[in-house]
Amino acid sequence: QVQLVESGGGLVQAGGSLQLSCAASGRTDSSHTMGWFRQAPGKEREFVATISWSGGITFYADSVKGRFTISRDNGKNTVYLQMNSLKSEDTAVYYCAGARRGPGVSAASYDYWGQGTQVTVSS
Repeated sequence: QVQLVESGGGLVQAGGSLQLSCAASGRTDSSHTMGWFRQAPGKEREFVATISWSGGITFYADSVKGRFTISRDNGKNTVYLQMNSLKSEDTAVYYCAGARRGPGVSAASYDYWGQGTQVTVSS
C-alpha cells in the first residue's frame, strides 16, 4: 500500500504562485509514474501534469502549459507542482496520483490517489 498526502494548497490572488507537494509513504516505488489532477465544483476530474519515474519525461494539459511545472525528488519520495500565473479557473481540489505503468493522462490509468488539497484563486 502506498499513501499519498498533498499539501501546499490555499488562497492566492490571480497572478500569484503556489507550490503543491505530494509525499508518498508505505510501499513506495520510485519507478512509478506520478501525476496531478484537479476537480472543480460541478466538473469532472481533469488531468493537469504527469512525470516519469526518472523525471525525464513530463507532459502537461494545454490549460497549464507554460505556467505549471511538475518535478519529483525520489530521495524524498515527493512530487511537486509549481503553479505560477494562477488564474481563477485554476480553482479546484488538486489530487496527486501514482501509476505502476508509464505516463498517462487518464485518471483510470492511475492506481492510488491522495485525498486532495484545495487551491482557490481570487480574481
